[in-house]
Amino acid sequence: MSRVLIERKLFDVAQRLKRAREELAVIDEQLAAMAESADEARIRSMVSETPLAYREFAEAERHAKAMARSRTAVAAEVVELQAAQDDLLDRLVGPDQPAS
Repeated sequence: MSRVLIERKLFDVAQRLKRAREELAVIDEQLAAMAESADEARIRSMVSETPLAYREFAEAERHAKAMARSRTAVAAEVVELQAAQDDLLDRLVGPDQPAS
């Protein structure tokens, strides 16, 4: 693979990695808020012992779990992109050149 093509792919992967990390940061903030909301709804459900309060808790918990799954997917994407970036950097350096 030519050096220019590797550099182009490396730039693309770096941009995608940057976006994925930014998305992960946003998801982390949202997940923290949703988890707190679910916990508050759980406590309200336990105190009030009404079907409505339980439904609100179940819905808040469902949203928090969905966000956690989304976080897992984006975190996996970050790991994959880091591996791709490492591979491209290895190709760019080449087998004949020592890595520092």
